[in-house]
Amino acid sequence: MSTPLVPAEWSPHRAMWLGFPSHADLWREDLDQAQDEVVTLARALAGPGEERVRLMVCGDEAEAAARARLDGMAGIEIVRALFGDIWLRDTGPIFRDDGRAAGFRFNGWGGKYELEGDDQVAAQIAAASGAPLDANAFVLEGGAVEHDGLGTLLTTTQCLLNPNRNPGWTQEAAEVALAASLGARKVLWLGDGLRNDHTDGHVDNLARFVAPGVVACPIAWGRADPNARLYDDTARALAGMTDARGGQLQVMRIPSPGWIDGDDGPAPASHMNFIVANGAVIVPLYDDARAGAFAVDAVQSLFPERKAIGLPSRAILTGGGAFHCITQQEPA
Repeated sequence: MSTPLVPAEWSPHRAMWLGFPSHADLWREDLDQAQDEVVTLARALAGPGEERVRLMVCGDEAEAAARARLDGMAGIEIVRALFGDIWLRDTGPIFRDDGRAAGFRFNGWGGKYELEGDDQVAAQIAAASGAPLDANAFVLEGGAVEHDGLGTLLTTTQCLLNPNRNPGWTQEAAEVALAASLGARKVLWLGDGLRNDHTDGHVDNLARFVAPGVVACPIAWGRADPNARLYDDTARALAGMTDARGGQLQVMRIPSPGWIDGDDGPAPASHMNFIVANGAVIVPLYDDARAGAFAVDAVQSLFPERKAIGLPSRAILTGGGAFHCITQQEPA
């Protein structure tokens, strides 16, 4: 019997889970705009994205806000749930090709943001989808791992081997755990992630598989790009790697957003935080329109059978992430 694998994101989806900003105390003055951005994303996913969208809301006020914005749009189902915040990529389960879902311990990105309900999201999504949940005893966030659908898993040492997740973990111990839970046949290790990324360097802000044997990573935009050296080091590292089939990786480059102001220096903004839907690839946009346009064009060239769409994500970024961070695909 073959080991279950995690399907590539470009494989067909049965549904796309999406988190709706529901807590005014977390989002404060950005709440309304963040809700608008999420609803715009939901509409794109349900329309050209050809997805059945399952929009998770927490509480009466959030449900009312979502319904008022959606106005009964077809293809978007509102699902009541308990959660701390909208980062379903990290708190939700990771679905495998055997029809089961892998759940993991969640500790608020190393104890930084521990919110009521976040450790129950995986079980709630698995139950709603009808997928049996396999609970794993170690800490893992979905944004920390990237899959090619053929058993190659890409991650960063900054996050996966961080002692604030699984103290004492080595690369060997992590690889054994990832093989058992997610069917990883080969793990490719990058070093650090983006500057000021409170997730401790999630790989989905840095490098993404876009086809078997093909991985994309950023190229610096503007003279003040805070991650320019990181991007070039990452591209060189990836070019020297082989996947689980033994093939050399082909590396493609996507323009970064450049310097985007955050509360304490540059924000961890990334065009790599796109979400691959059934009929579209939706790219987060920030402050620089030219950088965004070039990024959307680059993504379009990598996914010629889907429509590349750029949508604003500036308010969502104030919470620390973008479109990939707030979604989780349920494979067909």
